[in-house]
Amino acid sequence: MKKTGILNAELNAGLSRLGHGDLVVVADCGLPIPPGVQVVDLALVHGVPRFVDVLDALLGDAVFQECVVATEADGTDAGAWLAERFPERRAVSHEALKAMSADARLFVRTGEATAFANAVLVCGVPF
Repeated sequence: MKKTGILNAELNAGLSRLGHGDLVVVADCGLPIPPGVQVVDLALVHGVPRFVDVLDALLGDAVFQECVVATEADGTDAGAWLAERFPERRAVSHEALKAMSADARLFVRTGEATAFANAVLVCGVPF
């Protein structure tokens, strides 16, 4: 039994297989899932689990060197959540973010129903 950190076995396994430079998508419940990408679907109902709760759990468990967000998130609740956690995030169009998700090693779907609550995280190293 794990003492701390992410308890979801599928998510834990997916994180353990990641390496430097790999992409992880943390998505709201509406972002299209690209074919061929490993998906951990945590969505239960609209709003559960929340995007920020999943994002914070990931940030507590792994190292990310960059965050890419949609420019359309600016001025939204999702944009504020992301700005708080990633002051130096990179912004691209929502369409470009969806295209990036096809290169992800891991796609984590939340139950979030807030527009543009999506992030592409680039794995870093702890040293």
